[in-house]
This record gives sequence, structure tokens and C-alpha cells, in this order.
Amino acid sequence: MTTMDHVARIQAEWRRERPDVDVTPQGVIGRLHRLAAHLTGELVTVYREHGLEEGEFDVLATLRRAGEPFERAPGELARHTMVTTGAMTKRLDRLENAGLVTRRRSHADGRARVVALTPAGRDLIDAAFTAHMRNERRLLAALPPGQAALLEEILTRWLTEFER
Repeated sequence: MTTMDHVARIQAEWRRERPDVDVTPQGVIGRLHRLAAHLTGELVTVYREHGLEEGEFDVLATLRRAGEPFERAPGELARHTMVTTGAMTKRLDRLENAGLVTRRRSHADGRARVVALTPAGRDLIDAAFTAHMRNERRLLAALPPGQAALLEEILTRWLTEFER
């Protein structure tokens, strides 16, 4: 007997109950959805080992990727991390209280604010990012050689359709 994963069982039930509806898309979408939940659980474990929540990791990583002097405007951070400015404010409050970022007025425009990594924030994100990449490499090791690259190509093409 062939073992079925969770999605295959759901598809079989739908095929039995609604043979008039093609449930093949569920094979891709359902598995991606479930896989995303599993992957998120694996990723946040590493963030927490560094004392960070997922959103805090995103903010620190976005600042670190900015390059010297490792700063961005709060609105720019919100766009890069795809959260509302209100959610960004809460994240920044926590990170500032932890001494990982500072907020100051912009030198270019005194009305604008700038968020910058502190040296402690840079050290933390560098360590967390290194562990994060090691973890992602571990997760991808479950795929046979070459399939990760093929999957990346397929997902890139598909995601491009949504992000146009």
C-alpha cells in the first residue's frame, strides 16, 4: 500500500465527495501551504536561539543589508519587511529597548526619522544570519542534488507573476 501525505488524503476525500471538481491544484498549493508552516517553525527556532522574534530578525537583517551606516527610514523598513508602520513601530520599540537599534532625526530632513543598527545589533544579526543560512542549508539538504536549484527556478518564475 502506498503511503499518502496529508494533502493526498484530503484530495482523495474531495475526489470521493466531489468528483465533479478537479482538485489537482490542491496538490501544489496545499503542499506549499503546509510546507511553509513547517519551514517557518524551523526558521523561528534559530531566531529564538538568538533572542529574536521573526519580525525583529527581519528588521535587523534589512538594516544590515543596507550597508554602512546600516540605517533606513522607518517607512522604508516597513516596505522592505511588508508590515504596517504601526507594526514596525512596535518592533522598533522592542529593538531599541534591547539596545539593538537607535532612532534619530535625519540629517537631511529634520522632520524625518532614521533607524540605525547599534554595534550590538550588528553583532547579533551577523551571528543570527550565519546560523539562519546554516539552518536553511540543512533544510534544503532533504532534496536530491540539483532539485533545490530547479525548485528555485520554478518558484522564482511563479512569484514573479504575483509581484509584477
